[in-house]
Parts: sequence; structure tokens; C-alpha cells
Amino acid sequence: MNVVVRQQAEAMAAAGHTVDILTRRSSPTLPDAVVLAPRLTLRFLQAGPVAPISKGAHEAVIDEFRVRLAALGDYDVIHSHHWFSGMAALPLAQGRGIPHVQSFHSIAADPSTPLSAGERPESPGRMRGEAWLARESDALVAISNAEADTIVTRLGGSPERIFVVLPGVDADLFHPAPGIRATGPGYAIVAARLQPLKGLDLAVEAIAAVPTALRPELIIAGDASGDFDGYIDGLRELADRNGVADNVRFLGPQTRTALAALFRDAKVVLIPSHSETFGLVALEAAASGVPVVASASGGLREAVLDGDTGIVLASRDPQAWGAAITTLLGDADLAHRLSVDARARAERLDWPRSARALLDVYRGLLEPCSADEADGADAYDDRHRLRIA
Repeated sequence: MNVVVRQQAEAMAAAGHTVDILTRRSSPTLPDAVVLAPRLTLRFLQAGPVAPISKGAHEAVIDEFRVRLAALGDYDVIHSHHWFSGMAALPLAQGRGIPHVQSFHSIAADPSTPLSAGERPESPGRMRGEAWLARESDALVAISNAEADTIVTRLGGSPERIFVVLPGVDADLFHPAPGIRATGPGYAIVAARLQPLKGLDLAVEAIAAVPTALRPELIIAGDASGDFDGYIDGLRELADRNGVADNVRFLGPQTRTALAALFRDAKVVLIPSHSETFGLVALEAAASGVPVVASASGGLREAVLDGDTGIVLASRDPQAWGAAITTLLGDADLAHRLSVDARARAERLDWPRSARALLDVYRGLLEPCSADEADGADAYDDRHRLRIA
């Protein structure tokens, strides 16, 4: 979500719009505002303790965040990302007659469904809040057709107000390695927040299912989620039980530059998530010219084109995953074809294209421009002041 918000905001600012990104202050060392680029400002609003808080504790600071939002004045459009921001911003937007756009990025599932596997209980008001946002927001932006369908079926959102805006990728930062790939098993990589929803246990067991002669090292890159103490220790124990403790390496969180370097030298990127609204990692892997093995969950079926840019598996059987990894490692022609096609697709999905699609949604909510402004799009574009919370 953070990558999507920043990259789209930077592209909109570069196109002449004034954009504020608003987030909660989580440290006393943070300033009131940081200018990220011309016309793009990141603002930290004090709501609740000036310290990190758990995901479930954010519901208690929604009202205070709304008060801070109100003090910033009016904008042409307010776009909320995730349900906390929507609950803070929508009443304010309605009271002032400002169009409100909602993106969810993840949608709560009833605890009794498999979609909630491995997840901690949600904030008490989340499921009701998301349904209210889906009904009342002026527009709903989904990151994939799969998420759009979830908004309709689980939240009751109106299809007429749902717009799918695919994310982009920085194809200059994420690019293939020069020359011919090194031979040998190399490494597979998983890049994700370390929590059960990401299915990292399946990645460990899949590596164990690859024949020893071809077995790559598994690199797990990502930050541990504070809501799941002991999760990394559990993965280490799982690797030990499967005899691959020496084949699994935890690198921790990575900068974007470091992650791009890791991707371009990998043999395969694994995305074993139980659920993804899209799977931006898959697009970044594609731009890096690396085939992906992904679960057939949510938007991953749109992020990875099965047989064209990677392999999509409906099964969560580690043996099936191990077989797919083995095929890619053992068939250089297949791996090369998938890599080339993946890179070609990624080059067509850049961030300026994504931002233009998002701006089209905003324009549809604003008063129609005059004939003179329609003839000179820059005059219309430059008047927008956007708030992203």
C-alpha cells in the first residue's frame, strides 16, 4: 500500500497537481511535514500516542485523526487508503461537500471463513466500517478485478462506483540483470511482511520439496509483524523439521534499491500468500525479468499471467510448489521465455499510466470543466489540490 500511495502521488505531482499525503505521527522525532517533491508533501498528524501502536489499536484514534484532518482546510478530492483513514475522512468530506474516494487494499473476512486463516481478530468495527465506506463513498478504487468483486460481494458496493486502477512498477529501478544468468541452484526469494497471511510456511516446505541437487537457497526478505510475536522462530523450526535450516536465510526489511538487486539475481520469486488484492511484488519481479510462482489467490491471478509471465498454482500442496520450482530451475528455455514476457508486460505498466487512470476517477467526481479548460488540459489539471490519507 505504501508503495502504491507514494508512487501514484509522485506521478500526480509531476503532472502538475498539488498532493498532500497524510499519516499518523508515530515518533516524536518526526516533523510536521516533509516535502517529498515539488507539489508533494507528506504530513504527520498527531492522533493517539506519539509511538507505534498495534493494528487493532488504530480504531481508538480515528476521531482524533479526523480533528487533525479538519484543521488542514479544504481539498478538491480526499482519497482514503485502508478503512481507518476512510472512517476518519468520509464524515468530514460529506460535511464539506468534498468528493471522497476509498481504497481498501485489504478487506476483512468473517473469522469463520478460510480467508481469515492465520490472522488475528480484527478491530470490532472493521467489517461494519468497510461496508459503510463501500455504500457511502463517492467512488471506490480497487487495485484488481478480484478486489472489485470482493467489494461487491462482501461489502455490497455498487459496481457503478467501483473503478479498477492497476498499480505500476518502476522499470528503471527493477530491471533484469545484465548478461547471462549464472548457472547453479542460486536462490529463490520471498519478499513480504512476515505474518501468517503471506504463507511463508508454504515457501519453506516448497524448498524442502525440491531435489537436493537443484535446491536453491530460500531468502526471506521482510519485516516481522508486531502482531505475530514468535512467527519467525516458528518458520526457523519448520525449516529445521524439514531438513532445510541451512537453506533458509532471513534478511529482514530491505530498501527498494536493495530489494531490486535481490530480485534481479534470483532464480525465482515465490508469492505463496493466502490472499492478495493484487501482488505488487509480482510486478516488480516481472520488471526484474524473473519468473514467479504464485498462489491463485485474489489479484495474483491478474498480476501473474499463468504460463506467460510465471506459474500460478491453485494448490497449496508443498509437493506441487516444489515441482513448479524444480521445473523452472531445470528448464532454462522455459525460464528465459517467462522472464522475457514478464519484463515486456511490466514495461507497459508504469506509474504515470496508473496515476492517469486515478486522475480520471477524480475528474469524474468534480464539476465538469469549462469548454476553455477542456481545450487547455493544463489549466484544469493544475487547480487540483488532493488529500491522500
